[in-house]
Amino acid sequence: MSDSVLVSYATRSGSTQEVAEAIAEALREGGLEVDCRPAKAVRNLDGIGAVVLGAPLYMFHWHRDALNFVSRHSPALKARPVAIFALGPFHVDEKEFTDARATLDKELAKYPWLKPVAVEMFGGKFDPTKLGFPYNLIPALNKMPPSDVRDWTAIRDWANRVATELEPHAA
Repeated sequence: MSDSVLVSYATRSGSTQEVAEAIAEALREGGLEVDCRPAKAVRNLDGIGAVVLGAPLYMFHWHRDALNFVSRHSPALKARPVAIFALGPFHVDEKEFTDARATLDKELAKYPWLKPVAVEMFGGKFDPTKLGFPYNLIPALNKMPPSDVRDWTAIRDWANRVATELEPHAA
């Protein structure tokens, strides 16, 4: 049995899962065997040749489930190629994207042994009706309009580039 690519994700309201599923589909179209699962559901990386891990940024931090995934699977991740993506800003604003990428880089720097083959920041989705505790207690967030700046073309293009990086390890 050939090794597969694991596309794993952390999400609060499902938008990162949608991106992970789109990435998994693009990798499959590129000829790779792909499994797509929530980060907290992954028990081990046996039979996995490469990993794509994605999560949103919340309040200047990468989602806790992604950070826990990296810590929990550190020995296995050291031995495999890893690609990282994050969903960040939900406005098309260059400064917000730059700041979000700096936040992601700061989070990843906590794991100096982690050497991703690719790291990307995508726009996110915001729906104030899906805010959970404690974010639903912040009046300014509740008053914000919904937005969705996920660029599906950019997401698929990134996945296609990542497929060429991962293909030798997942065949």
